[in-house]
Amino acid sequence: MKLLSRRSLLASAVLVGLIPTTALFAADKVSEIRIDWATYNPVSMVLKEKGLLEKEFAKDNIKIVWVQTLGSNKALEFLNASSIDFGSTAGSAALVAKINGNPIKSIYVYSRPEWTALVTGKDSKIAKIADLKGKRVAVTRGTDPHIFLVRALQSVGLTEKDITSVLLQHPDGKTALIRGDVDAWAGLDPMMAAAEVEEGAKLFYRNKEANTWGILNVREAFLKDNPDLVKRVLAVYEEARKYSLANYAEEKRVFIAATKLPETVVDKQLKERTELTHSRIGAPQRASILAAGIALQQAGVIAADVDVKKTVDDLIDDRYLAVTN
Repeated sequence: MKLLSRRSLLASAVLVGLIPTTALFAADKVSEIRIDWATYNPVSMVLKEKGLLEKEFAKDNIKIVWVQTLGSNKALEFLNASSIDFGSTAGSAALVAKINGNPIKSIYVYSRPEWTALVTGKDSKIAKIADLKGKRVAVTRGTDPHIFLVRALQSVGLTEKDITSVLLQHPDGKTALIRGDVDAWAGLDPMMAAAEVEEGAKLFYRNKEANTWGILNVREAFLKDNPDLVKRVLAVYEEARKYSLANYAEEKRVFIAATKLPETVVDKQLKERTELTHSRIGAPQRASILAAGIALQQAGVIAADVDVKKTVDDLIDDRYLAVTN
């Protein structure tokens, strides 16, 4: 009699309930992992350029599919549509998406950035938040710059109703500001750094603490079906983060190759406004996201009956990174 294959034995075990079906077949269902890269997530660019995920999953015959996202809103849109499995966002944007029903978990920190500020043209008379009243402001909804703008307005007793929001993706917001089509812009690096260095744009309101962390999110369904794959993705992300920290010149080269931006712009973003010394998601990120959520609730962006703390607790899951900072 022919010996039963290991596969057949495992399948038989499933039939009698000894092994959960998901444990046997989860890996078989995955033929590709779809993950984003973004200019606001420098680690993702190094990860992509070095082909680290491709090397990790080659033995499993799992293809890595890279998708560029231009902002948290796009990453969250792609996650919600199951177009990607992992997406880079700001922590606050992930919270708002979670409240709105996007089934995601925040599982990793790729940066602590100061990637947003309120920006105006070099000849503008706008000098403080209150000067925005009645002005046209370019902003990308569902992103940290949008939430930063809402919180800034709230701090001086204004709301979005006191300005004219011009809804544009981040690169178009920068273009609109430089052309004079808008009076101000809720900026995002590296476009913000480029406007500052190349066009003399002014960052008239900065608040590093109101920039929420750079967070990697995963679709809940993917996480539930493939927890071991998620752990492996994060382990490789860690490799890329540590490499970026130890090899600034290479990180910078990869960034310039992808963005075609000059060194002065890239140095401003990476050296002055991006910190890559964190990876495990935990108490600091939870506090930052919660503070943003409460501020948004007070501003009327999040409904009064939403339990923000409970949603933050449901959003963050720190179990999948095997190392500590």
